[in-house]
Amino acid sequence: MRNALIVAAVVVFLGGGYYAWQTYGGKSAQEPAPAPEPVSRTYATSTFSIRYPSDFTADDSYLYDRFEGKPIAGVKFGIPASMAAGTNLLPDTYLSVEWLPRAKNCTGDIYVVPDVRAFELAVGSTTYSAATTTGAAAGNAYEERVFAIGGSKPCTAVRYFLHSGNVGNYPEEGEGGVRGFDSALLAIFDRIRDSLVLNQ
Repeated sequence: MRNALIVAAVVVFLGGGYYAWQTYGGKSAQEPAPAPEPVSRTYATSTFSIRYPSDFTADDSYLYDRFEGKPIAGVKFGIPASMAAGTNLLPDTYLSVEWLPRAKNCTGDIYVVPDVRAFELAVGSTTYSAATTTGAAAGNAYEERVFAIGGSKPCTAVRYFLHSGNVGNYPEEGEGGVRGFDSALLAIFDRIRDSLVLNQ
């Protein structure tokens, strides 16, 4: 009798294990591994360093040329084509670090062509002199956001250049469908901006 009870217990145990395996597919109950941190690179000069995603493209021959006859030197970090794919964002969108060695007052408005008023923007322990401007032409929208670091020598600023198409000009669904770009891009730009370290 005792042997029969032991055999019955083993059968129940094995049956329960088989049921659990069938139900949960033999999957481990372990917690999923955390997502890896994005791979980044560092761009450094004698006056600053900045981190940027490894799929962005650095261009240190960049000049901001919207001021006629007075280009602003800098380095540009262009977005990867994959970031613009499927959205109305155009691939010439970029973030840049620029400098004006002769500036007497380091404010955001001296980096944009239209006559705009700079405003203070505090991010963590850094206070920027910021300025923004927008424009449109032939179904395209242009937005620039500049964040100058007051008191920096040379006067140093980060520029966001956002170029997008009118989302209404694209099909919404199916092949070739386009959606408006979202705040994820701006969050990436903000992280790049916030990694800027001045060597002063």
